Amino acid sequence: MLCRKAWIPPGRGGKSLVTIRVLCIVADSTRWHPQPGTTTPPRERADPTRTSHVTTGAAGKGSRAGLWLPVGLWGLTRVLLLLCVFDVVEVPGPDIAYDVENIYRGWYEVLRDGTYPRDDVTWQYPPAAAFVMIAPDLLPFLGYAAAFFVLALLCDALVFGLLLYTGRRAGRTSRGAWIWLAGVALLGPTAYARYDVMVTAVAVAGLLAAGRSPRVLGALAGFGAVLKVWPALVLVGTPKGRATLRSWSAAAGAAAGVLLLCVLWKPGALSFLTFQRDRGTEVESLGATVFHVLRHFGWEGEVRMNYGSMEFLGPYVSAVSTAAMAVTIGAFGWLLLWRIRARRFVSSTVADAAFVAVLLFTLTSRVLSPQYMLWLIGLAAVCLAFRSSRMERPAHLVVWATAVTQFEFPVWFWHVTRSDPLGMAVLFTRNGLLVAAAVLACRILWHQTVTEPRLTTATVPAQASRPDSEGALSGSSR
Repeated sequence: MLCRKAWIPPGRGGKSLVTIRVLCIVADSTRWHPQPGTTTPPRERADPTRTSHVTTGAAGKGSRAGLWLPVGLWGLTRVLLLLCVFDVVEVPGPDIAYDVENIYRGWYEVLRDGTYPRDDVTWQYPPAAAFVMIAPDLLPFLGYAAAFFVLALLCDALVFGLLLYTGRRAGRTSRGAWIWLAGVALLGPTAYARYDVMVTAVAVAGLLAAGRSPRVLGALAGFGAVLKVWPALVLVGTPKGRATLRSWSAAAGAAAGVLLLCVLWKPGALSFLTFQRDRGTEVESLGATVFHVLRHFGWEGEVRMNYGSMEFLGPYVSAVSTAAMAVTIGAFGWLLLWRIRARRFVSSTVADAAFVAVLLFTLTSRVLSPQYMLWLIGLAAVCLAFRSSRMERPAHLVVWATAVTQFEFPVWFWHVTRSDPLGMAVLFTRNGLLVAAAVLACRILWHQTVTEPRLTTATVPAQASRPDSEGALSGSSR
């Protein structure tokens, strides 16, 4: 209780002193207390529940001016990417647009004939990927490749716009938009020459909707899983209880519905399941490190185009692939243990857990294509869109790994396939950065959601034993 004395102005009764007792309730635990050397309190936080009916011109102009720089840089970098994929600017290395102009277009022609490419072993994608392959028909005034690149640009713009909009809300930040802006640009034209940017857009939209609608998160995750499997991992960190029930059931329903639609739409929708059995180990994967080294000690295997990518084939490849699968299972075991032990879920936990899960899945896979970096960049961007996220350092490591990836493919890809010193150096640097990011991200997630809540719970009894008078408004009687 806080007591104050006040003078009542003189009246007919003369001057009198009245003690007025004012009861003050401290509702905000973050109330400012003077620190040594400070005399003025910080500016009050904006209350997101309050609306202002008057907006000053200066504030409006300042708000709009703050968007010019990121939007301008996004436009500049994306024009450069388009110049690269349209071959106006030549990029060293393999032809970036080959997959779209030949492989994707070939699948498109087969799909138009009324069936999935079930006789093509390079078709290794879930059935909803067919929607992406025929999507260029939405722009009939452009050729197939040109329409695909424009659609990729639109999906890129959608992700960037969602992150910018999210960054202007309470408890959010624009860091996510900057991560996406930089990451896609650093990956180079590969970002527009694969359909992963479309899949990433679905996953990002779902994660950004998670706080308001778990069902929307689930529906988009389910649809994304039928596009390219990995978006199902964004559900790993949903809060226990009702949110998990709603999002997981929505995901199962959406995935089942889309899968059924694809099966009824064209024959061969599930043929992709049989095209993974005889794959080798891709030269860019973490497991391929073994063979890059062994080639300098007389290993008798070879690098060859196999199932649509450059892979190691030969002795011990199957053993390394099996080991990679075992490590993947171990990583998902750790995620299961984390989910069981997690006690605190903050606003960023869903995105943080999704980032960790996809990072582990990508690292332990026997395939680590350069476009997979788009997945990590998108999820890292969503993490940093939340002020509560601590994934800043892992996210920055992923951005650096993405920058190195453009040299690994396409610029120096032939050096990588030959396992020469330059190729090994750039590949080991990229994969080393990803390993460091994964270890750091796992530690952060575990500490924030498992260790800290346990320590906090242990200190509560000690705090509760303190007298009430000591815990409330220290020094208020002075």
